[in-house]
Amino acid sequence: MAASVPGQPREEKMPGSGFEQAVELYHQALDAFVRGDAGPDKKLFSRRDDVTLANPLGPPARGWNEVEKTMEAAAALLREGEPIRFERISAYVAEDLGYIVEIERTRGKIGAAADAVPLSLRATTIFRLEDGQWKIAHRHADPIISPRPVESIVGE
Repeated sequence: MAASVPGQPREEKMPGSGFEQAVELYHQALDAFVRGDAGPDKKLFSRRDDVTLANPLGPPARGWNEVEKTMEAAAALLREGEPIRFERISAYVAEDLGYIVEIERTRGKIGAAADAVPLSLRATTIFRLEDGQWKIAHRHADPIISPRPVESIVGE
């Protein structure tokens, strides 16, 4: 712990220090993503082999090369999105690992659609401290934001 200076608060390194700042950067990156720009979002993801992304458009991607391709393909389908409203459901942060569970709500144009539509995702994002910076190690997002019948899970 750093020595304190009389009359000034002590600066302590708490577990998860900088975590909320990383989440805020991530939220800003998602605002760009719904406008079709994956660039800011890509900067926040881990480059390690175990990084994963499960977006609502396809199967999970693992490893930076696959995650990057998946992100670029998804962003190419979005445009003119409005800033996202984030509804925090849960969060936890430890010394080198943290997560958030949120409902992400926005409006935007999807594919060739001429009109903007509401978009809502249930998202879990796991952050890991890597070389002193919080990086996204995993993100899972899907459109399930309200109860559904059990039959809705029958599929492929």
